[in-house]
Amino acid sequence: MAPPKSDSTEAIVLNFVNEQNRPLNTQIVADSLQKFNLKKGLIQKTLDALADSGKISFKEYGKQKVYLARQDQFDVPNSEELNQMKEENAKLQQQLGEEKKAIGEVEGEIKALQSNLTLEQIRDKEAKLRTAVEEMENKLENLRGGVMLVKPEDRKVVEKMFEEKVTQWRKRKRMFKDLWDTITENSPKDLKELKEEVGIENDEDVGVSLQSFSDLLPQSKKRKRGQ
Repeated sequence: MAPPKSDSTEAIVLNFVNEQNRPLNTQIVADSLQKFNLKKGLIQKTLDALADSGKISFKEYGKQKVYLARQDQFDVPNSEELNQMKEENAKLQQQLGEEKKAIGEVEGEIKALQSNLTLEQIRDKEAKLRTAVEEMENKLENLRGGVMLVKPEDRKVVEKMFEEKVTQWRKRKRMFKDLWDTITENSPKDLKELKEEVGIENDEDVGVSLQSFSDLLPQSKKRKRGQ
């Protein structure tokens, strides 16, 4: 029997089965050969014809047929050839690792070059920095000359607001302490564990201090420590 033409349905299906060399069903073959516009029914008939002619093998599992390339057409390497293939594979894996490393180094260099500023960008940044320095020098000169940069009325508004916030903080801190002491007075639990259990954080837990803010108040507004 003459071999099938390379562009015939039989040749396309046979080549695919041989190239895959693994168990295949009709659906897998049909999905893989969609680019050839072959219908599933035609592929099923072609697979059956190839199996009947002995060009491929098949096994039935209930109503399902599984097709496989004939294994006697493939050269089976002996132990010496297998060892040689393993050695070649190891060398190729080593070369692949070295090439990946080289590619990584090149990509790193490219990223480093891309992150560097161009001459134009450097000049632009330098101009902005010079402007910022001049502005800061002018402010410093005004401070040295005794010029007030904040109006007295604005300062009073800010100080009053700050004082009110600190006062509210102090009141709420005292209210919480009184309530917490009442709740935990006869509690058998460790207070630290109880705080973690109910999700409570006090000033010390988050690294802030009421006293440090109180020290910023004007001398006449300050309270003695512990009050």
